[in-house]
Amino acid sequence: MVRMIYSLVRPLLFALEAETAHHFTLASLAALSRLGLVPLPAPPPARCRRRVMGIEFPNPVGLAAGLDKNGEYIDALARLGFGFIEIGTVTPRPQPGNPRPRMFRLPRAGAVINRLGFNNDGVDRLVANVRRARYRGVLGINIGKNADTPIERAADDYVACLRKVYPLASYVTVNVSSPNTTELRRLQGAPELDALLGALKGEQSALAQSHGRLVPLAVKIAPDLDRAQISAIADLLKKHRIGAVIATNTTTARDGVAGLAHSTEAGGLSGPPLKARSTAVIRQLAADLEGSVPLIGVGGIASGADAREKLEAGAELVQLYTGLVYRGPALVRECVAALCGESRTS
Repeated sequence: MVRMIYSLVRPLLFALEAETAHHFTLASLAALSRLGLVPLPAPPPARCRRRVMGIEFPNPVGLAAGLDKNGEYIDALARLGFGFIEIGTVTPRPQPGNPRPRMFRLPRAGAVINRLGFNNDGVDRLVANVRRARYRGVLGINIGKNADTPIERAADDYVACLRKVYPLASYVTVNVSSPNTTELRRLQGAPELDALLGALKGEQSALAQSHGRLVPLAVKIAPDLDRAQISAIADLLKKHRIGAVIATNTTTARDGVAGLAHSTEAGGLSGPPLKARSTAVIRQLAADLEGSVPLIGVGGIASGADAREKLEAGAELVQLYTGLVYRGPALVRECVAALCGESRTS
């Protein structure tokens, strides 16, 4: 039903400004769900299950962070057949993000450029939304720092968010790779990342004792890293025993979109033009990590074949975002079907 509706309304959505269409789509999905017009998906077969980070995933296809920044639409999104949902990025305090317009479609490339800038209602609002949700599946919560927090004090923001979301998350993602918060990507440098992960692992240990369970940490990295930087990050992921690495965030490169309308807009590019760059990072990480840290592949997945390509490069799970803008919910089912023949586990 939702897939059919989406195919009919997509031309109308694309007539709207991109961010307006984003919010309208989510609100409509929630309304249809409340009316019972979005049925719960059938349970996936046992062969779809994956064990990653010590967590049982009913299928390997997840929703990437960014679509539901405040955790307002978890129950509605769960009806689309995802094996896991990641919400956020959330910061300790609410912030408006960058000025609008800040999201741009590039339809000829199936791409999106965004410079949202961690716009969100703050961690306390997200926690309240998660507590209200009925969803009991695998939930990742993606955390970041406020734009006005100096980079030297970034760890304070990440630790503050970790404390708040820890009781509710299946895993927590540390976002150090958005291109839309000034200097954030400095946290991918070896000294900065070492210090940040050390602080978060210390807090994770304390929280595990007080809550009686260990919630894994994942780190989300950029596609715009050279081989030496990727290897240095891999060494730190192993050193700090990080639960997973998510590769990758959006890119500041403009490969494949030159000359298209909006291609010169500032921000992170996502969609098919990102695919090869993201997959190359996954492939190198897989070689550097040698199975010690599982990978979650994201970036440019617009078909089941694209999802398989991420697994062949070394990922164990995948996440979708921009492909959903162009393909709608049908993409989720296609990717699940494409990957359910796989038997890789971690």
